[in-house]
Amino acid sequence: MAKLLVIEDEPNLRFAIRQTLVKAGHDVAEAETLAAARTLVREHNYDLILTDVMLGLDNGLDLLQELRADGFEGVAVVMTAHASIEAAVAAMRQGADDYLQKPLSMEELKLQVQRWLEQRRMASRLRLYERLERARDHEQELLGSSQAWKHALAIAERLAHVPIHHPTDAAGDGLPTILLLGETGVGKGVLARYIHACASSTVRKGDTPPFVHVNCAAIPSNLVEGELFGHERGAFTDAKDPRPGLFELADGGTIFLDEIGEMPLELQSKLLLVVEKGVFRRVGGTRERRVAARVIAASNQDLTARCAQGAFRRDLFYRLSAFTLTLPPLRDRQGDAVEIARAMLPRLARRYGRAPLTLSDSSTRAIAAHNWPGNVRELVNAMQRAAMLSTTDIVEPHDLGLAAAPPDPSEGSPTADHAGSDLRFDFTRGTHTAEAVERILMIQALEFTRGNVSKAAKLIGMQRSSFRYRIERYNLENHVKEFSRS
Repeated sequence: MAKLLVIEDEPNLRFAIRQTLVKAGHDVAEAETLAAARTLVREHNYDLILTDVMLGLDNGLDLLQELRADGFEGVAVVMTAHASIEAAVAAMRQGADDYLQKPLSMEELKLQVQRWLEQRRMASRLRLYERLERARDHEQELLGSSQAWKHALAIAERLAHVPIHHPTDAAGDGLPTILLLGETGVGKGVLARYIHACASSTVRKGDTPPFVHVNCAAIPSNLVEGELFGHERGAFTDAKDPRPGLFELADGGTIFLDEIGEMPLELQSKLLLVVEKGVFRRVGGTRERRVAARVIAASNQDLTARCAQGAFRRDLFYRLSAFTLTLPPLRDRQGDAVEIARAMLPRLARRYGRAPLTLSDSSTRAIAAHNWPGNVRELVNAMQRAAMLSTTDIVEPHDLGLAAAPPDPSEGSPTADHAGSDLRFDFTRGTHTAEAVERILMIQALEFTRGNVSKAAKLIGMQRSSFRYRIERYNLENHVKEFSRS
């Protein structure tokens, strides 16, 4: 039940409005003067305020300005007997969302209030979702100075300046699209927001283009179409009022289609139409609607393979992949894991009310040595765990859920010195790659431990997870089986 406030100094009209809205199922309060209205808004939170402009010697727009200045996020509508384009523009500038011209049609008023409230619910949900997304993305800021990451950011900045052609433009060739690929947790959502921020940097101050994040894997398949494109009244049993979709909310800004590979096949043709023509229809609607927005899609899947399997439309893939950016995994961003961890630790300590925390040398080595299969997201979780659970101000590897890494060979260990003196390479016969040497070392360690992965990893000073990853990378599974049987 929505909570409404009606401000009108004409008693009969005020009574008629209140009765109409109460019968529609709303909780309605009324005020005859601005003084009475100010008292009510101090005591209650309203979803919608409907006010006359002229209230004796007072002006209802003055109250709207005050409410907006205090952070009121509900719907504000003005009623006036002197409606004009100029009056409407003036009302909008002073905080109104819409206006109604007197004399009022009570039936139209009831429908309009339902529409305004539905739009408010959608906007509130979007604001909440964006706050949650920003909170999550804040932990994965654009930290890192590796060449791989800098290269990705440079490409993102260039892609951000591809213009959005409005669908009505004759020169328009559809909506601009960007496809972000990469493993889970590499920061595709962070980079999508970065692209949006770069594109928005040239927008006039005060105009904030929307950023709409859609997780295609999280929406039930039977609801995806309605969420993306909206629905008309009567489109299905519970569709009592029309509702805009996420594409409409993204108009003029960016819509981020995360996990695009999970989108139902039957909806991909409709998405293709939006991307190519900038047009769509609401569920249950017959009228084409137009949208101008930047489309950023992301996936951790091999979309080419999905196309071969018939699970993803090739024409949609080709359209989305016009500009493709593959994000590097954290293990390929030399030094970034330690840099990110060091940057995060102070702010996490403040969040959890801790004294300043620092990483021990052993933790720094462990972070650098870990393979991070979950990428930045896994690192964020490890740092949060350490900030909450470490019992001292020095974060050790066990606080991070990591095993201690071996000492740095540069510090001088007998094993390293011995290997350095006995292991020689003949470069007169050609090159010797680090990967080839590492593969041979792993095979010999597995042979020595009879296929015991944990012991082999410890023997050569490597994390078990990193060792297991390299077994797959170097195709050593047969060696593990062979040595375990010997």
